[in-house]
Amino acid sequence: MKLEVLALQGNNKIMQAYNNDEEFLHTFFDYNHMEESSYVDRLAELADRPFERRQLAETVRAFMEPFGISANADKHLKELAENAVTVIGGQQAGLLTGPLYSVHKAITVILLAKKQRATLGIPVVPVFWVAGEDHDLNEINHTYTELNGRAVKQQYGEKFVLKLMASDATYDSVQMTSFVKGIFGKFGETSYTKDLLDEVLEAVQQEKTFTQFFVRLMNGLFQEEGLLFIDSAYKPLRQLETNYFVQLIEQSEQLAEKITQKEEIYTAQGFEAPIGAEKDAANIFYVHETGRVLLSRKDGYFVNDSTGLRFTTTDMLEIAQEQPWLLSNNVATRPIMQDLVFPVLAFVGGPGEIAYWAVLKEAFHHLGLKMPIIVPRMSITLVSSQVKQVLDKKSFTVEDAMSGQVFTAREQFIESLRDENFNSSLDDTEKMLESQYEQIAQLSAEQGTMMHKLVQKNLQFHKKQLKYLKDKAEDALLLKHAIAVRQFDIVEGELFPEGSLQERLYTPYSYLNSYGPTLIEDLLQLPFEMDGKHKIVYL
Repeated sequence: MKLEVLALQGNNKIMQAYNNDEEFLHTFFDYNHMEESSYVDRLAELADRPFERRQLAETVRAFMEPFGISANADKHLKELAENAVTVIGGQQAGLLTGPLYSVHKAITVILLAKKQRATLGIPVVPVFWVAGEDHDLNEINHTYTELNGRAVKQQYGEKFVLKLMASDATYDSVQMTSFVKGIFGKFGETSYTKDLLDEVLEAVQQEKTFTQFFVRLMNGLFQEEGLLFIDSAYKPLRQLETNYFVQLIEQSEQLAEKITQKEEIYTAQGFEAPIGAEKDAANIFYVHETGRVLLSRKDGYFVNDSTGLRFTTTDMLEIAQEQPWLLSNNVATRPIMQDLVFPVLAFVGGPGEIAYWAVLKEAFHHLGLKMPIIVPRMSITLVSSQVKQVLDKKSFTVEDAMSGQVFTAREQFIESLRDENFNSSLDDTEKMLESQYEQIAQLSAEQGTMMHKLVQKNLQFHKKQLKYLKDKAEDALLLKHAIAVRQFDIVEGELFPEGSLQERLYTPYSYLNSYGPTLIEDLLQLPFEMDGKHKIVYL
């Protein structure tokens, strides 16, 4: 493997501000993640706060036991029960781990925890918070594969009518097996394919829900690193959160006001509203028989009009104390709950997450908390050996692919192959037809509107046939030079599919299939720096 760093000319306004604007940082966040003193200050703050450490460690251990606990994970659990702080990142439970950025986030969490353990001289353990309470299954029921330079969406076919949380949504093992085999069939056969496929299919059979399937695969990839996992919808975690739900319910009006006011300040600076905060929001979901439904505050009640739910504050507090698993956090309260439950030194997030964290500062302060240090996850593009060969042959760089220069070169190459005499002859024929049909139209004008329309229709038929000839000539040209054109497509399709970063579409399993099972281990050995720059890894 070889690592390069690329300063992408990104258009993500929030990340530009977060990495470069001191005033923005001061306004919306408590700590500057680029300053080592922030970690010392945050550690001191955590030392003054109470945590249910032993119960928390036991809860995480109980959740992880079915998936396997490595020696390092066991060590981290014991440290968590005593005096460890955590670096946390999270993600929805995507199929085949979801897009590559799920893995990149886990790598960032692990490396940051290792770095701060060495720097601070205390146990710092990595934690992956699985957003199993999320109910938008359409966001996680698919992956992408590459075909002829295009990213093709591969969607799991089973339909879910209710708004089930990912941790409650069970899949059909026969359909999931067929789906996984179909995906691997598009990767191409390598010496690693059989073992890798068998491993994934075994996970399909061992588990039942989207969340369980996700955790088993992720735990398998990162087990030796001791990465801890917890599902936000795990019932024992809900029980641990009882007193914190009470706080969120009692302070819901004030929290909604703080978040709404902060979002107004945020949007006044030219950013899009990340949450769409409302002053009557309860910022809590209720797990109803029809699925997970969002509550709001109305006339002193907690309500959901579409289902007819209506709770008094007393009702809500009783649910929090006796059936907390019926409550669920939304995008605004999840970071707060996470910070109340875990001793969070730093949170690792992507651009979207950093955007919604930006409106939560005063909500944290209202509860007597500071926000943790927010560290952007690393953004990585993997370059396969096949693509590297094409880059070298064509004298392209990864940046060329991301800036559109490869696409431009492809179009110029095709243009150079076209037979201009053939196309010119077709164009001349079309102009001649238009001229002749104009004369015919003039001669037929006396015969009425119907004849005029027939002449025009006949002309369009001939022009359509000429276009058909042009298109077929183009197809024949591309077929004749398919190998050369394919080289352009391979570069674009892998490095910048559909005009998007690779990490946002493709599953890591296509790269495990081509590189081998040590992919994650080898990535973790690279000298990554969390400097906000894009990382290029040549496999």
